[in-house]
Amino acid sequence: MIYIVEDDRNIQEIELFALKNSGYQAVGFETAKEFYKALSTRLPELILLDIMLPDEDGMSILKRLRSRADTQKIPVILVTAKATEIDKVKGLDGGADDYIAKPFGVMEMIARVKALLRRSSGLEESILTCGDVTLDSEKRMVYAAGRPVELTYKEFELLKLLMKNRGIVISRDVIMERVWDSSFEGESRTIDVHVRTLRQKLGESGALIKTIRNVGYMADADRA
Repeated sequence: MIYIVEDDRNIQEIELFALKNSGYQAVGFETAKEFYKALSTRLPELILLDIMLPDEDGMSILKRLRSRADTQKIPVILVTAKATEIDKVKGLDGGADDYIAKPFGVMEMIARVKALLRRSSGLEESILTCGDVTLDSEKRMVYAAGRPVELTYKEFELLKLLMKNRGIVISRDVIMERVWDSSFEGESRTIDVHVRTLRQKLGESGALIKTIRNVGYMADADRA
């Protein structure tokens, strides 16, 4: 599902028509309020976001998306009449994945959507396993010895990072950068807290998370 946030109805209809003709499901919203309401019931695979909206600036919406755990990784393409270099830089620095300036060609828009969806879907394996722990990235589910385990967003991302690199020691600095988007050393204690909670939730399977003294952590079901 692709969400279009665009208050110009003519442009929105063109975008909807083009996407649906290319085999995508798409829904349009004219205000930020409508968009946020839809987010509460279903998360999209990609968002086409106009900057100039009647009730909230698109850059403000983008900032909110990137600050929320459940939406921070959703690909966003900014669509706007502003086409100066500084506007593009602001949009990309603000967390946008791509930028289309109005007026734009329909074929260009579809090409950018396809490319971004292809990039985002190819970033990780869908199913990861380590010992008797299975992690499903698409469904955001974790199973330990066949038992479903409920994890917070950060716990899930931490476990995924370790399982993607099973058998490899991941340093604290790398964990902070990849999971918390931070390099502040004073926050590294939060890693220990999350690892302890993660181990508890995984039960006996939590033993696969190894502590490498003075370095970091590693996922390895075969190592004692």
